[in-house]
Amino acid sequence: MTVVISMLRGVNVGGHHKIKMDALRALYVSLGLHHPQTYVQSGNVIFTTAERNLVRLARRIENGIEQSFGFRPDVMLRTASEMRDVVAGNPFATRQDIEPGKLLVNFLAAAPSPEARRRILQLQTDPEQLRLAGRELYIYYPHGVGRSKLSTAVLERTLQTSSTGRNWNSVTKMLALAEALAR
Repeated sequence: MTVVISMLRGVNVGGHHKIKMDALRALYVSLGLHHPQTYVQSGNVIFTTAERNLVRLARRIENGIEQSFGFRPDVMLRTASEMRDVVAGNPFATRQDIEPGKLLVNFLAAAPSPEARRRILQLQTDPEQLRLAGRELYIYYPHGVGRSKLSTAVLERTLQTSSTGRNWNSVTKMLALAEALAR
């Protein structure tokens, strides 16, 4: 069985697309996923599965949410191993001035094309700092996400793929939950 971390885009944000976490866990069980655990109210679910095709699994989850809750959020999946790589690959890890709550990892639905990678790295983002690594975009928001002009819409338009962001505290907590489930 593989431990997978599922992150839903735009759930329980601003009073829109509401899902209670107990209902979300029940849906995952109904989809044949094992031991689902949720973390905070934004649609993070850690579970085990025998499914190896994560693209197909993401579509199954999206279909299930649409049928059960009447809307279709994008679902980003990462295995526990991939999440360990995300944490190990943090390009800001050696900096002492980084506040974990202001470091966001945007999990991309697909790897951006070389052209999209070039465009995202050319964006004028000061004071925010961007680092792209595979299907993750690390962004440090020194003044907080809420004050930034670097919106999700700009990022997704530039990268030509959907994404969902989680702050560093959430990323490391989800990894800890995934590792505990693996044991």
